[in-house]
Amino acid sequence: MESNFVDYVKIMCRSGKGGKGSMHLRHVKYNPNGGPDGGDGGKGGSIILRGNHNYWTLLHLKYERHIFAEHGGNGGRDKCHGTDGKDVYIDVPCGTVVYNAETGKYVCDVTYDGQEVMLLKGGRGGLGNFQFRTATNQAPRYAQPGEPMQEMTIILELKLLADVGLVGFPNAGKSTLVSSLSNAKPKIANYPFTTMEPSLGIVGYRDNKSFVMADIPGIIEGASEGKGLGLRFLRHIERNSLLLFMVPGDTDDIKREYEILLNELQQFNPEMLDKHRVLAVTKCDLLDDELIEMLKETLPQDLPVVFISAVTGYGLDELKDVLWNELNAESNKLSVITSEDSLVHRDKDMSRFAQELADEGEDEEIEYLDEDDIEDIEDFEYEDFDDEA
Repeated sequence: MESNFVDYVKIMCRSGKGGKGSMHLRHVKYNPNGGPDGGDGGKGGSIILRGNHNYWTLLHLKYERHIFAEHGGNGGRDKCHGTDGKDVYIDVPCGTVVYNAETGKYVCDVTYDGQEVMLLKGGRGGLGNFQFRTATNQAPRYAQPGEPMQEMTIILELKLLADVGLVGFPNAGKSTLVSSLSNAKPKIANYPFTTMEPSLGIVGYRDNKSFVMADIPGIIEGASEGKGLGLRFLRHIERNSLLLFMVPGDTDDIKREYEILLNELQQFNPEMLDKHRVLAVTKCDLLDDELIEMLKETLPQDLPVVFISAVTGYGLDELKDVLWNELNAESNKLSVITSEDSLVHRDKDMSRFAQELADEGEDEEIEYLDEDDIEDIEDFEYEDFDDEA
């Protein structure tokens, strides 16, 4: 069954061109020399991105291959202004990043509800000949054409906004922890890559407080190079305020697994290492107290470490206390992490961009119309001056 979680779409966008100004001379009964009265052309519609917290995936845009704004209307006689083309608003979930599909360059991002970002600006309408009248040129016989449209094929990429992001190898107990701390119901099974898509859960805390936890599919060594599912979902960790590393207690070397995970994040985006981190040793129901004390001596000392068991509930209250304290530390506010000024967006690596598009099912060619063809089929026929004058 096809998943409803869509975090990657490719769309061709085009703003509207400005309407042309009218070149008209007023010539009516009793006023044969009425002078110029050609009106201005209307403004073309713009393409605008708008953040909408009611969306949490890009599913509504998956089959929207082309988004075109309206062209501006042409000016008319009697100084009639052409109609302005309607702007097109593209509602996207908060955390959406836009890239140029042809160059891989970062364009913009939308981070909060109601935020509006101008993606493509509509062309200005041309001035009618009424605007060019002067004392020495009382009957100008020319008018301006409208400004041309703008086109761009874009990649919309969703990066989940959450307070806590779970980082771990497959079968580390991430989904089990989310299901234990929240009402989320992720798929749980005893085989690798059970989680195929990110899921969010709201974790309740004391005094009716809460925070959002994101369950990310498992990462394997080499994920930053495209192995496994890591490359596709590593981007969701970029928007998280706090990273919770999860390593099973029955692992041979807990510290080494933690360092492998940390290295994959560094290879993908070095900025991730600036986030606060917490290490949770999971499946501690398989360990006794003596073994836990021995393991504490071998674990990293530069971050908080909590021993937990999502099945029995062991250490979960302590984990929530640690997460809440780290989230509310002055140096780790979510607003600071997700602000446009501090969040670094990297351009797409074009050497892997084609394969990335193919993996996402976005390798189909979008049909482009030549601008000369557009002028032939639309409103670029000019009025005959002899007929009007």
